[in-house]
Amino acid sequence: MRLLTHNMLLSNIKGVTNRFPLKIEVKKVMIKQVDFNPDFIRNIFPRIEWKVFVDAARKMGYVELPDEVEPSMLDAKDFLRRFHHALVELNLEEGALICPETNRRFPVNKGIPNMILHEDEV
Repeated sequence: MRLLTHNMLLSNIKGVTNRFPLKIEVKKVMIKQVDFNPDFIRNIFPRIEWKVFVDAARKMGYVELPDEVEPSMLDAKDFLRRFHHALVELNLEEGALICPETNRRFPVNKGIPNMILHEDEV
């Protein structure tokens, strides 16, 4: 699961009000090379919750992102490459996503998060 995906997922358990961000439990991280597309990176930037993104990247062992970012940084190729790497090349291969309110674990196996709810959670 890419951090791009993580940044857009939330807990849909019935009655939960604190749905985002899902905590990450890391068992295995893989790097999967993806062609660098600076236009995509610039366009997706406004949709990313930066603090959540940086915290998730660090949880997965990647510490090359600044705590805060300004839109002007999108003109720097070095920053774009680091952002690209964390956003689409870092993959949570095995682990779990955890609801911030209920601590319900959603397993991630082979890079695929299982967000299926139990009957009593719908």
